Amino acid sequence: MTGYIEPAPHEFAANYLFDANGLAPFFAADSRVKTGGGSQRSEFCDRGERWTVTLYYQDSNVVHPGSRLPTGTEWRLDEMREFRLKVKRHSEEDPVGQQSFNAHITPRWQGMKVEKSDGTVSDYSVPQGIHEAVNVKIQGSNVAFHRYIHILQSAALAVGIRADYFEEPHEYSNVQDAERYVRVREDASGPVHSREGPIASMGHLLESDRQGYRKVVQNDDDDHGRNLPGYYHTVTLGPRRIREAFPGHALPKEIKHYFAREALSQGEDSPLAHPKVGASYQVSRWDEKLGVTPEELDQLERELDQTVLSVLADAGLDIAPLEGSGPFVPDAYFAAETILDTPEPIGLDLTHIRSTQESVVIRHLVDGLSPVQWESLQTLVTDGGVVSPADIADEHGRHVESVRRALRGIEDLVVREYAKVSLRSSYVAELVHDAVQEAQEAIRRAAETGAKAIRVAEQGMEETMGVFIAWAARHGIDVNDALSRREARMQLRVGEAGRDTRRAIKEGFRIWREAGLPTERFRMAQLQFSNGGVSDVWRYLNPG
Repeated sequence: MTGYIEPAPHEFAANYLFDANGLAPFFAADSRVKTGGGSQRSEFCDRGERWTVTLYYQDSNVVHPGSRLPTGTEWRLDEMREFRLKVKRHSEEDPVGQQSFNAHITPRWQGMKVEKSDGTVSDYSVPQGIHEAVNVKIQGSNVAFHRYIHILQSAALAVGIRADYFEEPHEYSNVQDAERYVRVREDASGPVHSREGPIASMGHLLESDRQGYRKVVQNDDDDHGRNLPGYYHTVTLGPRRIREAFPGHALPKEIKHYFAREALSQGEDSPLAHPKVGASYQVSRWDEKLGVTPEELDQLERELDQTVLSVLADAGLDIAPLEGSGPFVPDAYFAAETILDTPEPIGLDLTHIRSTQESVVIRHLVDGLSPVQWESLQTLVTDGGVVSPADIADEHGRHVESVRRALRGIEDLVVREYAKVSLRSSYVAELVHDAVQEAQEAIRRAAETGAKAIRVAEQGMEETMGVFIAWAARHGIDVNDALSRREARMQLRVGEAGRDTRRAIKEGFRIWREAGLPTERFRMAQLQFSNGGVSDVWRYLNPG
């Protein structure tokens, strides 16, 4: 069995809701703070490690309920406070001083009110089913995700609060942020953040071209304006896009390559001179939640680790070094060690995704697009705002149902959600943009030819004729200037006779008819081949 490098925990934030003992933990914190003259300090051990804890209070924006809560519980506190536990690894064991967390203890009860900064008072939404409870918001770093609740219990006990108050998180408890990372040698991490690397490719290929969270950050200058390639590169993928790259994953994530702010001032032997590659959970990118049960935390750790390892492997880094730490740099919290139960990396077949998207665009262009489909794509690549089928219909004077039908025919190019339309990815957007530009250039060239321009103007078909001219440009077919003379026979100059020419002519005939142009004029056109031969279009429209 292969062992892979094990990522380390970095940031973590979660709301732990405890209702088994109502508001007892809150009252206990208040009592201990008053006993200690405003705070309590202590030390404790957890799994053989030394930790320090400080219990203190802060002002609260919860409106004082009076002598009794709406739930009926008597309230004997004169002033509203909230409480915090500041928990840190002992400085003798953590000289860097960044293995710590803060636990913010706030009350919850049905009918609770809060005062906003402008003085207005509003109801605070407490989930149905919660009578009275405390919420403990934990924000920490460099602590294993599973350990927070156990260290919280030990910390509470150390300052005189019962540990069992924090044993059973309610099912509404949820994770807000979490990251796992590795540290990579600066001279080895380039393929991760390069323009063709996995971070840029995932953003380019897997994100809709106009989703609100579409963001591929590629910042190569630090906060002081000094150039540092790969300083801060990230891509964020929602649940649907994440599944395209990582089958079996459900959690939205941000994948990033980043340096510390002070990286350029560090010596080669300092871990901070080398970047981190990490994956973090993005709670704001979906409508679901991730709880804090052991099973859910296992899923969180597995998905984040697998994401990091897969990105590294796609960039060509050795994620299973047999000797030493390979391309990895250990730091105070990342051991740069391989273990056997690290999840197997997933092969990121980004080249296949790129090829598939190219083939989809090419197929639609070769098969031909209806005028409404072509108009829709033109709008999507030129309008930078939110676009709906109704917007497209209004812009081109179409019925909205015609636009919807047209969009259904190109669903592998576009994404339709909640009356919004976008191109399937930034890469698809680029390909379509190029096609639209090519067609517009063809129209421009045609318009510059007076005879064709006159003909188009006479028919009042600037837009629909543009689709036909774009077809001609795509297949390298020159439409003779005789279009300007009603009595003249249209001539199409093509390449060599053959199946490709037959398919192209049939496609052109379909576009011509859909544009409402005279059928017989196209059928009676003359074909002129590059070798000097001639034929009639109608011969190429017959079966065979």
